[in-house]
Amino acid sequence: MCCKEEEIMAYKILLAEDDEPLRNELKILLENALYQVAAPDTFHRIPQAVLSEKTDLVLLDINLRDCSGFDICTEIRKNTDVPVIFLTARTDTADELAGMLRGADDYITKPFDPAIVLARISAVLKRTAKNIDTEDASRVSRKDVTLDIAACRLLFKGQTTDLTKTEMKILHLLFLHADTFVAREDLIEYLWENRIFLDDNTLSVHITRLREKLKEAGIYDFIETKRGMGYRI
Repeated sequence: MCCKEEEIMAYKILLAEDDEPLRNELKILLENALYQVAAPDTFHRIPQAVLSEKTDLVLLDINLRDCSGFDICTEIRKNTDVPVIFLTARTDTADELAGMLRGADDYITKPFDPAIVLARISAVLKRTAKNIDTEDASRVSRKDVTLDIAACRLLFKGQTTDLTKTEMKILHLLFLHADTFVAREDLIEYLWENRIFLDDNTLSVHITRLREKLKEAGIYDFIETKRGMGYRI
C-alpha cells in the first residue's frame, strides 16, 4: 500500500479558485485523496507556476477575481499540454465549448459531487499522463477492500461488487476518514446536502443494504457502528 500512495503523491495539482471556503474544501478533498496541492490566492502568475512547480493537472475556475480562467488557459497552452479542468458555476453550453476550444480537458459545473470530482481528475490523468501509472489513482483501500471510485464498485479477493451512487458515497467518506467515526449528521449532509424532508431512517436503510451487499461479497464486520458517534471502517 505504501508504494501505491507514493505513486499517487507524485501528482501535483494546481488549484485556482477564488472562493476561499470552496478552495479550502477542495484542497482538503484532494490532499485526502493523496494528491499534492498548490492553492494560491492570487492568479495572474498561474501559467508561470504551472511550469515552475511541474504541475500534473490544473483545476481552474473560469470566473477568477480580476482575470479570466479562459485567458489563463490560453497562456498555459502556449507553453505546455498539462491537463486543465475548468470549474464553473455557469451552465451555458457555449461556455463549455469555449473552454474546450481554449484547450481544456474537462469541464465541471458547480455545485459538484466530491467523489465525481476525484473520478474526473483520475480519468483525465489516465488519458494524459505520460510517465506515471494512473491505474490506481481513483482507488482507495482498507482491510483488503478496494473502493474503485471511477467504476463505482468494490474489489475484494478478485471479485467485484457493483455499488449504487449512494453506497459509493457512503464508503468514500468512510474510507477518507478510516479509523475515525463519522457522525450520522455528517454523512447525511455529505450525501444529501441536509435536505430537511429526508427521514433520518433513510441513512439507516442505505447502511443496512450496504452491509448486506458487503456480506454477499464475503466482507464481514467492515462497517462499525457506535451509538452517539456514527460509523467507521
